[in-house]
Amino acid sequence: MTASAPGEPAPARGKAASGFGLFRLSIEGRRAPALFVGGWLGTLVGAGLSAIGLIAGPSLATAVVLLAGLGLLSIGLVLLGGSQAIERQAAGAAYGGPSPVLLFAATITATLLVASLVGIVLEALGISFGPSDRAIGDLVSVFVQAVVFIGMVRLMVVGSGALSWSEMGFTGDRQRVIGGLASGVLLAVPVIVLASLVALVVVPLVGATPPSPLPATGTSTGFGLHLIAGAGVAPFAEETVFRGAALTAWLRSVGPTAAITRTAILFAAAHVLPIGGGTFDQAAGLAFVATAARLPVAFALGWLYVRTRTIWAPIGLHVAFNGILISLGELGVAAEPGILLG
Repeated sequence: MTASAPGEPAPARGKAASGFGLFRLSIEGRRAPALFVGGWLGTLVGAGLSAIGLIAGPSLATAVVLLAGLGLLSIGLVLLGGSQAIERQAAGAAYGGPSPVLLFAATITATLLVASLVGIVLEALGISFGPSDRAIGDLVSVFVQAVVFIGMVRLMVVGSGALSWSEMGFTGDRQRVIGGLASGVLLAVPVIVLASLVALVVVPLVGATPPSPLPATGTSTGFGLHLIAGAGVAPFAEETVFRGAALTAWLRSVGPTAAITRTAILFAAAHVLPIGGGTFDQAAGLAFVATAARLPVAFALGWLYVRTRTIWAPIGLHVAFNGILISLGELGVAAEPGILLG
């Protein structure tokens, strides 16, 4: 079966995914029953332990239970992804890999696990990041997240044979790289204006603005570190997951409009997860603002990827979008912090 380039409609819409879905709880006829059973066991037990670790009071035992839960949950989701990929490829599905939602869940869970382990190691070494060097901590956090994001795409998507890096729009051709980045950068200001207008409408409805994931530091060093983190590392990693893997996968099965919409929602959800509040109403309001403010750029990133058929275009837009907002924040200009993509 010939693979389609990024942005092409699904080449095999008539070929549905395997009937052996994840929620058909039977191993009869499955090509990888061990993966399926192991995946569900790990997912269910891991989810239960994670819930206990989150609900229970803080203690060493609670921390151990939570880490064990996140570890089992991550492994379970990866195994389910492998089972799903095998069944889909055997059925000749248009996209023969794990569902983007499953990839997203596994990536978020693995990120929480690895970030927690890195935090424990740093604490054991006596390394901590206070207010004066928060930007260093932010960079470390974003770097860890990026490693997990790209690693999970390599493991679950590329490793399963579902998509290659070139099919996700990565190319070493200098002209396509430069042209793609430039086309994205040119769209940054209009997209920022649109996202800011949306924020200006929805913020008064809630009466609060979500905090920026990379707040102004007031120092040139902090500014530089935040630019590296927010306008360098994060865009590359996030575009790999959301446009490279998720959008390409959905393009092969549901077509451009639905694929862009689904990816935009998933992308907005990823940036809403860290947001909390003192009450449920406050948290829900902040989540609403953050989602509404990010949807314009999420749709723009997806549209640009489909139009240009190269991952470098949305990376260029993402880099410029974050870079401009981080710069405005450091300059004290009134930019809506709730729309920074992190």
